[in-house]
Amino acid sequence: MRDLLSKKYKGQRVLLTGHTGFKGSWLGLWLAELGAEVVGVALPPETKPSHFELCALEKRIRHEVVDIRSADGLLKLFKETRPEIVFHLAAQAIVRQSYDTPKETFDINVLGTVNLLECIRVTDSAKAAVIITSDKCYENKEWEFSYRENDPMGGHDPYSASKGAAELAVASYRRSFFNAPGRRLVGCATSRAGNVIGGGDWGLDRLIPDCVRALSNRRAIEVRNPTSFRPWQHVLDALAGYLLLGARLLDAPQKYSDAYNFGPTAGEELSVKDLVSIFLERWGSGSWDSNSPDGEPPHEARLLRLSSERARQRLGWKPRLETRTAVAWTADWYRMALEKGFSPGAMESTSVEQINKYMNVS
Repeated sequence: MRDLLSKKYKGQRVLLTGHTGFKGSWLGLWLAELGAEVVGVALPPETKPSHFELCALEKRIRHEVVDIRSADGLLKLFKETRPEIVFHLAAQAIVRQSYDTPKETFDINVLGTVNLLECIRVTDSAKAAVIITSDKCYENKEWEFSYRENDPMGGHDPYSASKGAAELAVASYRRSFFNAPGRRLVGCATSRAGNVIGGGDWGLDRLIPDCVRALSNRRAIEVRNPTSFRPWQHVLDALAGYLLLGARLLDAPQKYSDAYNFGPTAGEELSVKDLVSIFLERWGSGSWDSNSPDGEPPHEARLLRLSSERARQRLGWKPRLETRTAVAWTADWYRMALEKGFSPGAMESTSVEQINKYMNVS
């Protein structure tokens, strides 16, 4: 993996949206380690602390504060930096928040994506784009079967619906402009990853950050939906899929322009309570309680499984970390963060070590 990715990304001009977020900051750090020339486009970090600040990403890449809802601001940056490959991770990414801010969720996740696609369409340097949506883009019937990429889009809550709509927008641009006869060829694919865990996530209403906040304050972890099943995976497994997909698009844009699921090995899906129990086991202390909110809570799917067979067969991707290993790496990162404190750059070396360790996993 190290040789393949270094060969493909070293010296490559990369535009990365959402680099101040959890996944985006890890991807920015990884791309910098590979020798890419990265321009990050995002709003300031939403949380404090943030992985963006703790890994000192601003020292390693060009950091630009631009709202993807600003078509003019985004296009100006595209014209100036002339990216060769684009990774789009900027999003309103919380299901429960989408009930409070539905219009904002659609504005960011759908219109923001369209703004980005339009910039790619009119920027002749762009060769490939990986657009990150979500496993929640599917019309979830909560059945036992794993969702495949040709299953219908849907979404009960505004977040899930916005991601399904973004998928449709990407498919339209791909057919109408990027892979259309007589037009400039651009490799364009979407990625639908499962629930991602890893060090540096401080988001509200997310399971692992909630665990760390409770444990650091010596409180029991309040678990909202203990019996819900999710396709948990480590952030580096998902990002490895994005990077591999980007590399394939640069090599053969028409062949690999499609939608891809990235999820854990079949049978590795865990309930929320089981994931929390494994986390506590690695942490070495703590407890959890079921916390059912009063009244009728907003709808959240209780069962979701993904098939990653397409990514395995076409891209040669597979998850490298079993769920227990993913949890262990996550718990160890947070323990180190609590020991080192939250000053800027405090977790740079730890994050880089995990990236390099991951690339050596067989």
